[in-house]
Amino acid sequence: MTVERHLEDWLALCLTPGLGDAALRRLLVRFGEPAHIFAAGHAALAQHVPTEVAARIRDGGARERLAPVRAWLADPANGIVTLADHGYPQRLLEIPDPPPLLYVKGRRELLNHPALAIVGSRSATPQGIANAEAFGRALSDAGLTIVSGLALGVDAAAHHGGLAGASSSIAVLGTGPDIVYPARNRGLARELAEHGCMISEFPLGTPALGSNFPRRNRMISGLARGCLVVEAASSSGSLITARLAAEQGREVFAIPGSIHSPLAKGCHMLIKQGAKLVESASDVLEELALPPAPAAPGTDETAHSPEARRVLECMGFDPCDVDTLCARSGFAAEAVTSALLQLELSHAVDALPGGRYQRRR
Repeated sequence: MTVERHLEDWLALCLTPGLGDAALRRLLVRFGEPAHIFAAGHAALAQHVPTEVAARIRDGGARERLAPVRAWLADPANGIVTLADHGYPQRLLEIPDPPPLLYVKGRRELLNHPALAIVGSRSATPQGIANAEAFGRALSDAGLTIVSGLALGVDAAAHHGGLAGASSSIAVLGTGPDIVYPARNRGLARELAEHGCMISEFPLGTPALGSNFPRRNRMISGLARGCLVVEAASSSGSLITARLAAEQGREVFAIPGSIHSPLAKGCHMLIKQGAKLVESASDVLEELALPPAPAAPGTDETAHSPEARRVLECMGFDPCDVDTLCARSGFAAEAVTSALLQLELSHAVDALPGGRYQRRR
């Protein structure tokens, strides 16, 4: 595939060894478009970048490294947008360090659609997974594209919810656009490429390095009008995304949880710091001045047996084991176990590790 000269200049500049994004932005401010940077003299360039980097730019940047990009662009689903393109996400222009170039796979029009970030723990509870997917779908149906980071747990559930709704989902990658990380999300990545969108600021072949993910996080929050944290421990990386969202002037939302759950500590901390406590999608939409979400069907508790309804009532909303439910309900263990099976099959409760159960809704 032939890459147009305008894009070739952008790629050659962005792939130049030693030229970081901050220095590249300085050059763009001083000289304008990449073609003018390549036309500048060594002395002029060396005022803004190290002399060896100036020499590499004068030599043509990294044009010898463009062959893999040309092959990647041969797929019609793949594309590249630069700071100079009309299709560049306008919200990223509001953050202090917008990436000069984005590799895009899938529906590029989603990049400028109203969006909400949903993030949380990789080791989320069944309730956290259910919440992330339910909120993702409801908010997608309400007109917000769901942005997350393709991680296991809450991220993946949020993407599934967004894809099931009307406004789809965007995954921001911490790797090159040709790498799916974690590999267990390959199926989700294919679905996003076909019906949603995946973007990366990292060149082809970039592995999942730890230093990449804070950069990814600032893009997750930067693309969105707000950031919803579903579950997070007190040291969770999701709190970094929430902090970046606040610094970028985005709204921060958090779902509260059990006072006994380590995965609720981060959300409770955010709420203490001023994040909006969220109990339903309407709380998010109201804060963003958007119309209410369409009503979603819930579990019909009247379809359960009287014993199952009693067990559900006694369970409350914190994890419980069978012995506790026997004590609260007054039922024998056999009756409680039978009721729990009925509730689990109807998706009213989830079975947790250690023989415990938790109410889903």
